[in-house]
Amino acid sequence: MKHLSLEEAADLIRSVDTLAVPLGPGQPAAFLQALGKRDAFDDLRVFGALFTGLYSLFAKPGVRLRSGFFGPAERALRAAGHDVQFVPGDFRRFSGMVDDLAPRVIVTAVAPPDEEGRFSLSLHAGAFVKALKQCGRDPERVLVVEVNPGLPRTLGLPPAHPHSLAADEVDVVIESDLPVFTLPQTEPSEAERAIAEQVRRFVEPGATLQTGIGGVPDRVAQLLAEGEGGDYGIHSEMFTTGLMHLHQAGKVTNCKGVYDGFSAVTFALGTQELHDWLADNEEVRFLPVELVNDPAIIAHNRKMISINGALSLDLAGQVVADTIEGRQFSGIGGHEDFVGGASLAEGGHSIVCLPSTAEVEGRVVSRIQATLPRGSIVTTPRHQVDLVVTEYGAAELRGRSVEERAEALIEVAHPDLRDALREGATDI
Repeated sequence: MKHLSLEEAADLIRSVDTLAVPLGPGQPAAFLQALGKRDAFDDLRVFGALFTGLYSLFAKPGVRLRSGFFGPAERALRAAGHDVQFVPGDFRRFSGMVDDLAPRVIVTAVAPPDEEGRFSLSLHAGAFVKALKQCGRDPERVLVVEVNPGLPRTLGLPPAHPHSLAADEVDVVIESDLPVFTLPQTEPSEAERAIAEQVRRFVEPGATLQTGIGGVPDRVAQLLAEGEGGDYGIHSEMFTTGLMHLHQAGKVTNCKGVYDGFSAVTFALGTQELHDWLADNEEVRFLPVELVNDPAIIAHNRKMISINGALSLDLAGQVVADTIEGRQFSGIGGHEDFVGGASLAEGGHSIVCLPSTAEVEGRVVSRIQATLPRGSIVTTPRHQVDLVVTEYGAAELRGRSVEERAEALIEVAHPDLRDALREGATDI
């Protein structure tokens, strides 16, 4: 194990090379900044997802970024004409993608070593746990860890899933003093508040929860924290500030049937308060995405409730959650895994949430459409979809015929746009 400066570590990357970094909170920000100070590359292929900064590296000639989940950074870089492309695949499939690429260099952010010299993977386990171990064992490859004292040491489930790297598994250690990326909570809109109230009706005491990011899941968590119910469990791809508040309210027991006694997650993204609370906290355990997002494991949780967003859907129930008019906007993540897994759980539901309308070029349009426009890309197929919630109510689709599903969806569309949807539904 060598201790190198950021500049020395950046020089490890060849002009023709392959590099991989984890999703979002696992990314080595200081290393990426240092690498961006290099001049052009002949052919540097980089794999990652949901980049948390506009790194100049990806504007360099000869650099090709392949991302499994677009965020604002990927969208901006692509719009500026840089070589940024989307790699379709849900979060579980990222492991296979990294195996196929077999990057010569992998760099990940870690917390400072503990008393045993182990580096916690901190806010991200995801799809990189196996890849990190394999890279560290291969003498032809290089595993770099970027130690940031601002990252909390978090826990896994040893011995099989320690969520950490031993010193002898690491090739190179670098240090960062950059602020750790945080995500502030947003104030929900009126529509999001109404959607959250609808969702709340389906969350019974003893339910196990999966939530994503944004105003609706944060508001749902707040309603549950302040409400009368309790005895909740958490099995969620992402752990959020809202879920922390649910813990702090004493509403989480995690007697859920799978991974009892702790919240099972694969990464965390939220406020500095969340980072501080997660430090050495035995109530939350970080596990590989292959386990957390496995629909068969999801389905064994008690009264599993998944809460996910969508951008639009049609009257057949086909969900578009990661593209707009065929252009990549975000990513697939665990959308279909949790929609499918939760709806198969005993007493469970998958809930897809979206506002009834959007504004497009000054016009108000329905997010619920009679048929998807040509070129639309379906994220989750109709047969997986259980409940669809807008600010106007909940459409219960499971077990209903094609015609009944269409009518249920029309009833939760914006009232001013329902007649047009009925006209468009004549061929269903």
